[in-house]
Amino acid sequence: MKKPTKIVRAGLSKKRNGGVVNTPIVRASTVVFESVAQMRDSYERVTKKREKVLSYGRRGTATHWTLQEALTDLAGGADTVLTPSGLSACTLAILGCVKAGDHILVSDSAYEPTALFCGGLLKSLGVETTYFDPLIGAGIATLMRPNTTLVFCESPGSHTFEVQDIPAIAAVAHKHGAKVAVDNTWASPLFCRPLALGADLSVEAATKYIVGHSDVLIGAITGTEEAIAGVHKAAGAIGIATSPDDAYLATRGLRTLSVRLNQHQQNAWTVAQWLLAHPQVKRVLYPPLPGDPGHGLWKRDFTGGSGLMGVVFHRTSPAAMAALIDGMELFALGFSWGGFESLVAPSNPARQVKPWAEPTPGIRLHIGLEDPEDLIADLDQGLARFRAALA
Repeated sequence: MKKPTKIVRAGLSKKRNGGVVNTPIVRASTVVFESVAQMRDSYERVTKKREKVLSYGRRGTATHWTLQEALTDLAGGADTVLTPSGLSACTLAILGCVKAGDHILVSDSAYEPTALFCGGLLKSLGVETTYFDPLIGAGIATLMRPNTTLVFCESPGSHTFEVQDIPAIAAVAHKHGAKVAVDNTWASPLFCRPLALGADLSVEAATKYIVGHSDVLIGAITGTEEAIAGVHKAAGAIGIATSPDDAYLATRGLRTLSVRLNQHQQNAWTVAQWLLAHPQVKRVLYPPLPGDPGHGLWKRDFTGGSGLMGVVFHRTSPAAMAALIDGMELFALGFSWGGFESLVAPSNPARQVKPWAEPTPGIRLHIGLEDPEDLIADLDQGLARFRAALA
């Protein structure tokens, strides 16, 4: 089946749902059994064989399984672990691949809270992190150590938008016995499948495009048989659990992912083209653009582009950036992205390997589902305020 068909059909089960199209919300903590033997059998089937049977609410219900099966199918993996947020998906993916004394490599373009986790809690657990230039590709071989167990990528980066050469990185990592995890939130499983590029784990902040409506926090990790086993083990040890209500809303959002994301892409392309021609704009950070440094890798590894982009100005200042943002009517100021609405946020990338070379602050835009002509009009007025504040 083509991806749009899979998005609509994946995870549906007439047998499980008794003819109901959407799996109902099944809330549960305690599950009762007819006998000790049934209780033991259920526990072993869930913990050892990872079968989707009722055992205890924390281990999932039919509502969770529908979303897990759908995401596993779309990402091309062996299984999916759900988490309560995108950040917890990133951190659990890492914890599932490490132990005290290990070393990991993390892209310098990674989501800032992921980096804070690596420099804080992960460090206190005895795991060392080295950051690498997201454009390093096969050159990552120079950073591998005997105790390197994971390379954590984010492609494109959610502020600087470099596209990473995942096949090249994966080839080196696997040669050294390390796994590769990729934060795939920008593209979603619709536009990129990291596991098909050689990664072991594909991480989604499903809060964003999979949910699509800015009202649910949820994460997902899909992996190969070997890699996802470590994530399951870590999730069970920590007690990770996701609300069935959130899983239901994520599944409902998923069914329109193809329609929504294609419209985000179309709108983003229109806005990006307008921004490129604006005299205040130095660069638009958006890999689908032919002039973007990552365009070649994007064209090779992705099948589409989302609505998230960055804007770099020739000249800028904090006051000018604030004047631009504070007067916006359609672009709301807020964290996150991936919902139906357009958002704007300041962008001042913090890098550890080498400084970000472009003028800062810039802005990050999420292009929503509004009419792009209205969005352009809002940006035009904002850039007029920006220009006046620089004078």
